[in-house]
Amino acid sequence: MTTKITDRSVLITGCSSGIGEAAASLLRDRGWRVFPTARREEDLVALRRMGFEAVALDLESGASIEEAVGQVLELNGGRLGALVNNAGFGMPGAIQDLSRDAMRLQFEVNVFGLQELTNRLVPVFRSQGQGRIVNISSVVGRLALPFMGIYSASKFALEALSDVQRVELSPDGIVVALVEPGPIRTRFSTNCAAQGEEKLDTEHSRFGSAYLRYFAKRRQGGMAEDRFRLPPEAVARRIVHALESPRPKIRYRVTIPAYAGDWAARFLPARLIDRLMVRHVRKRFG
Repeated sequence: MTTKITDRSVLITGCSSGIGEAAASLLRDRGWRVFPTARREEDLVALRRMGFEAVALDLESGASIEEAVGQVLELNGGRLGALVNNAGFGMPGAIQDLSRDAMRLQFEVNVFGLQELTNRLVPVFRSQGQGRIVNISSVVGRLALPFMGIYSASKFALEALSDVQRVELSPDGIVVALVEPGPIRTRFSTNCAAQGEEKLDTEHSRFGSAYLRYFAKRRQGGMAEDRFRLPPEAVARRIVHALESPRPKIRYRVTIPAYAGDWAARFLPARLIDRLMVRHVRKRFG
């Protein structure tokens, strides 16, 4: 039977802004010792100015993961209560337009780096007889979104890994929970547009002009789902419940589209979902 966690210390990835920063602040306010991570030095400086024990971490690098884990464990006496896997990014584009390098990078960060970090901390949790792992997924990990296909694939993979580890780690007192946000007011859309502009060959793609309009909408707040966006604190509150509840949920959904997407994935026929997605794509891209 799941019990409350006794070591209130947590490593949170991707804390330069948005969900990670909101979760770090909320958990610190609730008495947790928080170790937030970021890749860029300027973000680490900003976190330290906020009073955090910020740690450098780049999920593309195994050496960086090893160093970050070692630093956190040294600071916290070899122990850690929880891990929140929040860092990640979204690579836009039709699958046919994505290079192998672009697809590999998406999985390196959102799946492989995340899982390597988790695996390095599992022995620590096991030795303590308890630990919490919260993986930040997405509604598109339940219902794949055209033109965000490789991002959806990475989140589908994270969902599968979480489901498997929830069972594999249960005998050791380690709890795995998923948080599945829909649209949240963060830098995700802007960063997504930047990734597309950098890595997609818009000049030679049949969707080139549509991409340009799509990126502009993402930057300017012209997306249909913008009306449903919630602040990152809404996700942070679910993370708190997953970490502090004696009986955390397996999945936490945030925003109306997250609930609707999960319901559609479970109950609607695939052909109907296809028709709805075609209508969505035509409306978005013309």
